[in-house]
Amino acid sequence: MQVLQAGPHKLILLEIDPAAVTEVAQQAGFEARTKEAPGHILVELTATQRESPLLLFDAADPANLGWFSRCQFYVDGRTGNIMQTPISIANKRDRNGRNMSNGLRLRIAKELPASFRLPGRQPLTEQVLYAMLGNLLVALVKTGVAVCGGSAVQPLAGRTEAPGVRN
Repeated sequence: MQVLQAGPHKLILLEIDPAAVTEVAQQAGFEARTKEAPGHILVELTATQRESPLLLFDAADPANLGWFSRCQFYVDGRTGNIMQTPISIANKRDRNGRNMSNGLRLRIAKELPASFRLPGRQPLTEQVLYAMLGNLLVALVKTGVAVCGGSAVQPLAGRTEAPGVRN
């Protein structure tokens, strides 16, 4: 981790190792392909051994209340940002444009404001990021991740379509 100062602005530069990200994903049961970019790292995840959809569900659906109460991670459905983390999420699509139920795309920011803190005012380091990523991937397989509002990120589990109008 490095700190960069440009005038009055300070940034934390995380030195994320793509091989470590791939290893964390493999330990959680995912196949991962990483691609580095200047300010972030992109990760394409596929749960090849999984037959059921990943547990990314709509938090607004009353049928998902049990999952919502167990969630550790919440996704802003308009932006894809996983709240209080430097990670954002997007649906992975097949050739026909439909959401793949066993795959997602992640974007991990490598440049953050120096004031960025995790819940509990914990500073972010590379080791903390790898642990957080592992917890997120396990949550996608075992306990669930909630999508809150918006339409940019579509749920993969539970009711995936909006309920129709009742007569």
